Amino acid sequence: MEKKEKILIVEDDIKISRIIELQLKHEGYNTDIAFDGIEAIKKIENNNYDLILLDLMIPKMSGIEVCQRTREISDVPIIMVTAKDEIDDKVKGLDMGADDYLTKPFEFKELSARIRANLRKVRKEKNKEIVKVNDLILNKDTFEVFRGGKKLDLSRTEYDLLYLLMENKGIVLTREKILNKIWGYDYYGSDNILDVYIKYLRDKVDKPFDKKLIQTVRGVGYIIKEVD
Repeated sequence: MEKKEKILIVEDDIKISRIIELQLKHEGYNTDIAFDGIEAIKKIENNNYDLILLDLMIPKMSGIEVCQRTREISDVPIIMVTAKDEIDDKVKGLDMGADDYLTKPFEFKELSARIRANLRKVRKEKNKEIVKVNDLILNKDTFEVFRGGKKLDLSRTEYDLLYLLMENKGIVLTREKILNKIWGYDYYGSDNILDVYIKYLRDKVDKPFDKKLIQTVRGVGYIIKEVD
């Protein structure tokens, strides 16, 4: 029998959480509910979820902090739920490692599509193995990155950005494409965030080594390629 994927619903409105739970169960998912941030962290620490639906406006511990704490222990996909005017919170949540977000009010069919897309992405990632550029090795099964045999400590965003560059080895990626892939089409912040994260990556991936793999193509974007 095929394993049902398990989703944690973090929502303090009992009525809304129960409606979402019933709809997700109808679609074949197993579900669990946390009504505040502290309860959510306890459940995340003690269970293996396939996806977390996280409302940011929850009591006892903010959704932003729940997201941050979760990323310290798990790479489980997180879909944030925010109000229309909470743009800053959306940016903070994505920076803390959330994978996607929905704005209230939303249609269940949109939520369902977002869930399927994020779970599908995880399945694809699990099916990929090793990506290499020179002595830089990224293991998609373990989410580990090594260069010259040394393990690199990367944040989730740094990891996602590096993987995007590596899976397109030898191809120049435009700034717009990178921003859309990593921060989403609905990202409203400054595109300088890309320059900041490229610097973070270079400090960890290139700076300690002789061969510099991440290169800037002025006026276009970035590329990572083999160096002789």
